[in-house]
Amino acid sequence: MRVACSQDDLHRGLSAVARAIPARTTLPITQHVLLEAQDGSITLSATDAETIAITYRISATIAEPGSITLPSRLLSDFVATLPPAEITMTLAERSRQVSLTCARNEASIGGMDPDDFPPIPPATDSDPVRVERDRLRRALSKVVFAAATDDSRPVLTGVHFAMSGTEIKLAAADGFRLSAHTLQLESPVTERNVIVPARSLSELTRLLGEASEEVTITFNAAATQVQFDLGHAKLMAQLIQGSFPNYQQLIPAAHTTRTEVGVAEFARETRIASIFARDGSGIVRLEATPGVDGAPGRLSISARADEVGNNQGELDAVVEGDAAKVAFNSRYLSDVLGAIDAERVAIETTSPSSPGVFRPIGDDNFVHVVMPMFVQW
Repeated sequence: MRVACSQDDLHRGLSAVARAIPARTTLPITQHVLLEAQDGSITLSATDAETIAITYRISATIAEPGSITLPSRLLSDFVATLPPAEITMTLAERSRQVSLTCARNEASIGGMDPDDFPPIPPATDSDPVRVERDRLRRALSKVVFAAATDDSRPVLTGVHFAMSGTEIKLAAADGFRLSAHTLQLESPVTERNVIVPARSLSELTRLLGEASEEVTITFNAAATQVQFDLGHAKLMAQLIQGSFPNYQQLIPAAHTTRTEVGVAEFARETRIASIFARDGSGIVRLEATPGVDGAPGRLSISARADEVGNNQGELDAVVEGDAAKVAFNSRYLSDVLGAIDAERVAIETTSPSSPGVFRPIGDDNFVHVVMPMFVQW
């Protein structure tokens, strides 16, 4: 094998696939990146051999095609420090030692037999789903953060995809909050209900910044794997088996108070309150007061920590219904406000012990539910 490519392209490709490398493994070759050079490009592949695999294709000059696996961390760190020049990689026949040359730098890295690299089976389906890149990225940003991070309930570590008609309903929950978004499609899709690991979708979101205008989603015949094809890159993920909770039942159907405020101002006051909430169990208190005699209503955002201090901010708000008090975890509050791309948001509440519902004004496709924290008022 003898190939040449730019340092920038190789560095970008290695950084992308390295996210599939497991932190701990009993299979040493999964700490390696597979390089396959042919047809004017190098395809880089990495997998943990269980849940995720990423392939990334870069342009290259191929003097002699071939393949080899190289240790991911060593190769990535070395390439990252090289000057922005052409890198030449040479692998002698029946050898596992790759020579790399860039400008006035030379290195030799030992690899492993590419035949031992775990196979990455493609997910082929006669009915793929095509989604515009930016719309998929926005949809994922509204739900992935709400998935659980511990494995006590595996189905909650993923995002539920409910496909039917011309829409995909995405939902994620961790037992304390729920985020649901409806992604509208241009063409009808086959009805499916699958759970995609949130970790895989987080990596997909990073890759989407470089994707072509359209992403193709396909599933294997057994409905155990999903593939996201971005053109130059592909991400394969093992689907989570199980039944996702009926989250529609978790969204309150009624409320006694509706408070509408600006998202940017609300997020700023929440960040300020979070500083004090760090020493107060992360609790941020909200108090909504309706306006009187034509005066605007107000929303008070406060936090206090015993023996440290307290903070209180106030915003003008449109408050419909009764005065209300409710407390939320500061991180959960910041997360949902960061996911909303509308200018204003409505918070629907019923009592201090009932969930709060966040609805962006002008965006009926997104809803977020947060469980309250119990505090002494």
